Amino acid sequence: MEFTDVLFAFSLTLFAGLATGIGSALSLLTKQTNTKFLSVALGFSAGVMIYVSFVEIFAKAQDALVSSLGKVAGTWATVGGFFFGMLISAVIDKLIPSVENPHEVHTVEEMDGKSESHKANLMRMGTFTALAIAIHNFPEGLATFTAALSDPKLGIPIAIAIAIHNIPEGIAVAVPIYYATGSRMKAFKLSFLSGLSEPVGAIVGYLVLYRFFNDAVFGFIFASVAGIMIYISLDELLPSAHEYGEHHLSIYGLIAGMAVMALSLLMFL
Repeated sequence: MEFTDVLFAFSLTLFAGLATGIGSALSLLTKQTNTKFLSVALGFSAGVMIYVSFVEIFAKAQDALVSSLGKVAGTWATVGGFFFGMLISAVIDKLIPSVENPHEVHTVEEMDGKSESHKANLMRMGTFTALAIAIHNFPEGLATFTAALSDPKLGIPIAIAIAIHNIPEGIAVAVPIYYATGSRMKAFKLSFLSGLSEPVGAIVGYLVLYRFFNDAVFGFIFASVAGIMIYISLDELLPSAHEYGEHHLSIYGLIAGMAVMALSLLMFL
């Protein structure tokens, strides 16, 4: 494993995580939330994740585990890793109160409240949302990093998909904090920092696991990555995309994301 490969994978993960800052900047520089754009973008991100998880990541995980453990044990381990990734994501969601769920839809328009009690509630919402995002982004960082480390060509579209998915998370943090404090800088900083847990997840995962990297460990992690990404898509991205805009817009984005991911994989055959 070359140092340049590790550095490249970390750079992609950092880019994906700090996309929360893009969402923050967009929300603080506009007076209205472009919900149609967010709906298509979230659907697109889900399409990329779903397609690459089932077509590429799951298959690579199975190849690695079958070559290491044999056909039967390797196939069972792949399926187990896939659902283990889903379980991790589900447990994280269960531990975070739904009122502070970072994927709950909030727009610029509805946040503009004047009373002190409302401002206090907004500050609490923004702060806990930042914490929730930090917890969510930890396994996402490991997923992005692992994918990029195993195949840089695969890591780039995954990092872009995760980055798109992080944009509305930045909005979810920045908007309530801005209307609670009146400070654009404070809102941007907290939103920006909440995305840092993604590269932190990559670093911690690498430091813990790199000594044990072999075909079996890699395959199980990769299968878990597929499970995490499918869970994110079905539980977070598609419901949010539907809530932000029209149902068909999110589906058009989903199909476009799958098509772009398919084309990018075909170009590297």
